Amino acid sequence: MRLVGVLMGVTAENPVTEVRLAAFRDGLANLGWSEGRNVSIEYRWAGADVERLKSTAADLAALAPEVIVSGGTEATAALKGVTQTLPIVFVHVADPVSGGLVQSLTRVGGNITGFTAHESLIGGKWLQLLKEIAPRVNHVLVLAGENPTWRMHAPTIQSAFNVQLTITHLHSATAIEPSR
Repeated sequence: MRLVGVLMGVTAENPVTEVRLAAFRDGLANLGWSEGRNVSIEYRWAGADVERLKSTAADLAALAPEVIVSGGTEATAALKGVTQTLPIVFVHVADPVSGGLVQSLTRVGGNITGFTAHESLIGGKWLQLLKEIAPRVNHVLVLAGENPTWRMHAPTIQSAFNVQLTITHLHSATAIEPSR
C-alpha cells in the first residue's frame, strides 16, 4: 500500500475542504488509486496558524510518505522547511517563485512542484477591469485577509494605473461593518 500525505493550510471545517478532497479522491480513483485498497492517505489540517503548520508539516514528513500534497502557500512553505527530499505537489499557491518555493515556473529545481492559483500580474488586470467599469476611480481599498497573496498583487495593482492604494488587513468577515 502506498502512503500519501496531505497538508492543508485550512481547517477541516472549512466549507471548501470537502469539495477539494472529493476532487482529489476522484482524481486518484480515475488513475486507479483507491483509498484503503492500494493507497493510504494521512490528512493534516493546520489552518492559518504558521507555528502549527510547521509542527504539523514536521509530523507528516516524519511518516515518510511517497508524496505530500499541500494546499496553500503557507502549508507548502512549512513543508519546504522540513524536507528537501520528499516530493511535494502543491495546489492553490499564489506565486511559488517569489515565495521562494521553486526556482522558476519552467524549472522548479527541487522537490516541490504544483499548480499556482494566480500569477503576480493578475492584480493589474483586476484594476484594469475596475477602471473599465468605473474610469474615474482614483482610490482603491484592498481588503486583505490572513493569506499573504495580497503582497504579491499590491505592486502590480499600484503600478498598473495611477491610483492610490490602501491595504486593510481583516482577520474575519465580521470585521466588515455593514453599510446602512
